[in-house]
Amino acid sequence: MNTTIHPDARIGHVHLKVSDLERAIAFYTEALGFEVVQRMGDRAAFLSAGGYHHHLGLNTWESLGGAPPPFGTTGLYHAAILYPDRNALAEALLRLDRAGVAIDGAADHGVSEALYLRDPDGNGLELYWDRPEAEWPRTARGELAMVTRPLDLEALRRLARQGT
Repeated sequence: MNTTIHPDARIGHVHLKVSDLERAIAFYTEALGFEVVQRMGDRAAFLSAGGYHHHLGLNTWESLGGAPPPFGTTGLYHAAILYPDRNALAEALLRLDRAGVAIDGAADHGVSEALYLRDPDGNGLELYWDRPEAEWPRTARGELAMVTRPLDLEALRRLARQGT
């Protein structure tokens, strides 16, 4: 019996508890560009990129009007949204700029480049793209050697402006 997960398994979607559904929908559609594919009245919505049934679920079933969990408690650190390439991540950064969304940080991890931010309910988000696996940094023994270096946001913005 194989004791490891199937190599093609993926995390398919994230479902978040939010305090204000309309505010959350506005953030994820306007600042990030997702599309609403289904609503369940005024208590839940499902959002997608590219017409998939849903990448993101939002609900107020247990959290209507609630506060974010206090710092120092367990829970989701962040959900990561994978972009297909560096240009798409650059466009996402410009979309955040236009929406007035501040980012908490940005990093070049060698394997990927990432932007970090929070949604209106304090949920952590990582927007990133992966470099091709052949470019990932490795040790002399071939082990993965991820790093955390500053990401040049201005270079990313210039890339996006060149494409527009």
